[in-house]
Amino acid sequence: MHSLLDPTNDYVFKRLFTGAPELLVALINDLRPDLPDIASVEVLNPAIDANELEGKYIILDVLARDGEGHCYNVEIQVRRYGAWHKRGLFYLVRTLGGQLDAGEDYRELRASVGLHLLDFDLFDATEAERQQAVWRFEMRDERQPAITLGNILQMNLIELKKADRLGLSPGPLRAWITFFKHWREDLTMSEITHEPVKQAMNRIRELSADEEARRLA
Repeated sequence: MHSLLDPTNDYVFKRLFTGAPELLVALINDLRPDLPDIASVEVLNPAIDANELEGKYIILDVLARDGEGHCYNVEIQVRRYGAWHKRGLFYLVRTLGGQLDAGEDYRELRASVGLHLLDFDLFDATEAERQQAVWRFEMRDERQPAITLGNILQMNLIELKKADRLGLSPGPLRAWITFFKHWREDLTMSEITHEPVKQAMNRIRELSADEEARRLA
């Protein structure tokens, strides 16, 4: 019997969610529960270029667009390096800027949403930072943060290790965090009742039995 592939592996993550768009829909909805649910997505970059697997920093983001035209950049990141946040912002802004051609009405612009699962602690300078694992960054005024330019450009971060340590309230988000941190633990995963996470585990088992997927991972 093959050992299970790691869902935090860039290649496995992309195969997992581009091969099952319904799981990608569930993940996006569960990572942003206070925003309206989406019903479906079109994956904009389903192919995996062999050259991507040879880079110094492998970037296998999942790019998707929902039925309303909102765009999502979803990724897992396991290594912390200095320019990570700049790269994330660059891709997010490029996704926003690429929506319109010259002369098109700006009212047609839809949201660009970054959803980044980080398998490391990013914010740990203060006790308040150490007690928060789910973050959303938007365009807000420095002095009056209640005043915003809307959420058309937003970056969502979830620090997986910290979220696992803190123990979020039971629910879909916690189920996904358990999946990404405890996928090897049969007993822990058997207690998960959230159907999309159960389906994700089944997908991991299928990929783990594929010799070519194992080689590329």
